[in-house]
Amino acid sequence: MAHRARSVLAIRPFRRLWGVTYLCSVGDWMSLLALAGFAAQMTQDYKAQSFAFAGVVLTQLLPGLLFAPLGGIFADRFDRRKVMALADIGRCGLLLSIAIVGSPVWLFVGNFLVGCCALLWIPSKEAAVPNLLRRPDQVETANQLGMVMTYGISVISGAGLYAAITGVSTNLNIRPDAIGMGIGRVILIIVGLLYLASAVLIATRIPELSRRVVAPAAPGAEQQVEQSGFLAMVRDAGRFVRTTPIVRGLLIGMIGAFAAAGALVGSAQLYANSLLGGLSSFGLLFVALFIGLASGMTGSPKVARRLPHNRLFGIAIVVAGLALVLVALSPHLAVSLVTVAILGACAGAAFLTGVTIIGTQVEDAIRGRINAIYQSLMKLILAGAMALTPVLVGLVRPHSITLFGREMVVDGTRPVLLGAAVLAVLAGVVAYRQMDDRRSETILADLLAAIRRKPRRSSGMLIAVEGDTHLDTSTQAHLLADWLRGPGTKEVLLATDPALDDARLHAVLMGARLTSPRAQALAAAAVRADLVEREIQPALDRGALVVMERFVDSPLAHLSAAAGLDPAELEGLADWATSRLRPDITVLLDRDPATLRPRSGNSEHHWHVKSVLTDMAAADPDRYVVVDGDGSPEDVADRVRLAVQTTVAGRKLARLVPDAPTPVETG
Repeated sequence: MAHRARSVLAIRPFRRLWGVTYLCSVGDWMSLLALAGFAAQMTQDYKAQSFAFAGVVLTQLLPGLLFAPLGGIFADRFDRRKVMALADIGRCGLLLSIAIVGSPVWLFVGNFLVGCCALLWIPSKEAAVPNLLRRPDQVETANQLGMVMTYGISVISGAGLYAAITGVSTNLNIRPDAIGMGIGRVILIIVGLLYLASAVLIATRIPELSRRVVAPAAPGAEQQVEQSGFLAMVRDAGRFVRTTPIVRGLLIGMIGAFAAAGALVGSAQLYANSLLGGLSSFGLLFVALFIGLASGMTGSPKVARRLPHNRLFGIAIVVAGLALVLVALSPHLAVSLVTVAILGACAGAAFLTGVTIIGTQVEDAIRGRINAIYQSLMKLILAGAMALTPVLVGLVRPHSITLFGREMVVDGTRPVLLGAAVLAVLAGVVAYRQMDDRRSETILADLLAAIRRKPRRSSGMLIAVEGDTHLDTSTQAHLLADWLRGPGTKEVLLATDPALDDARLHAVLMGARLTSPRAQALAAAAVRADLVEREIQPALDRGALVVMERFVDSPLAHLSAAAGLDPAELEGLADWATSRLRPDITVLLDRDPATLRPRSGNSEHHWHVKSVLTDMAAADPDRYVVVDGDGSPEDVADRVRLAVQTTVAGRKLARLVPDAPTPVETG
């Protein structure tokens, strides 16, 4: 995690945006506390004071509930850097006006307008982040850093600074005015200056926020966005959600997840009382929830290396729903703390995964609107569930039961949490089915790989043809690929040994003037790594059948024989170059070295290559299929086809290969 974070923070535009996020987030938390205190001091009525905090929170959230798509449209239509800078200037001016006017009515009106500015700022920022990074895989780490800043560092900084300023005024008895509202004004002015500093930095130091990425398939997309009207952009966003399964599943899953979260938060106080754990149980449950959230956001990138984001999102929501079932049935505080922590971890993983999917799999031209929809639905569902939960809880009269010798209060929180859990599980299942693009790979296989900490497998299949001579492997690889291209077969890709691409490898070696065997091995590994990233892995991810001529084993054997290099060192280099990608089936063409022409007058070379290859096959018999390579190309091709058919049928992958017999047929 630390290494990935450093690599992202090394990108100057993102680092500066991260700093700007700190200023604005500190301002958000300080303004929330200052406005709540300011509103409470403006009235002497006890009931009115009790609603001050709720009123401030509501007026800040209300713009997001009413005008959510507007921020996304601005983010997609206009220069995002200008939108963010103007929004910060607006927030600065509004907070200064609240401090100067000092009217309760203007406090809430101004706070509502501050929320409108935030509504414009957040989608522009979220949509711009992927364009500041170097690689798509950095989006998840960037989102982690953003959440740590917004909900961690800035919360501590904002609350601490607010406490320090108010504490100094209290301890030193500083009262700038008769009713003590002067300190509130000072804090609002400080917050306004923070927003002004953010606007200056955005306008002058982060020009990259204006960057747009236009999809290659639609070179005129950016121009189309500029010419589209607001209503057309709203219709485009709706059509995109309806016609894009991954986004549709994302929103469905999020509805279930945040409905469950709202039910849990809305019933937390009464649920804590039902556990008979005292007043401290409420605080302990919230600590467990936030520990789980932090753990989920921290650990989900590690899981995502073995489980695709499209699957991880739905699975996390389903597991969160099942954890909520256990929360609802829990008879003891200790059980509740563990299950709430699990629930929080799954919720954190789902939220981070959802934001990452939007950043990596939604094109730039519409990313702002999808972010706005995601954020607004989150707030709307969370607020609605929190408001509805007390009403539903009140419909059930509490009564006590004895379970395992311990008294337990069953009240309305239990059925409400069970209902929310069922909703979350159903939404997670629907989201998973909508988003899963790896139907040919079972979810059980992915989960086992994740538990065993193995790299996730693609949905395609890789068959390597290895042997001593280029002519043998080239001929049999072409014949095998031609046979695989049968009726009803998926895409078949024939990939050749990079060493056979003479012009390319010669250019690499001669351009760098490499003559030593180790240097040439490194160059050959670089060319092979490029082939894997550029052709083989994308084809496997699409579910294609890939036939690779001389993938790793034959080059390792020849380099070991020709240059005397350590096979273990070469295998480590090959693992790094190919990201430890290994074929599902390796067909080894076993030739009698006595029938081969000596290489450079050295007859021992072929014997050494044969020895290395047979040792590799003996060490991994489940992956290798040894085929007699002597005879005519047609005879050898028949043996290769039969071997591949038999192996595929034995592994229950017959649907990938045409005319694959069952094990009984090959008996």
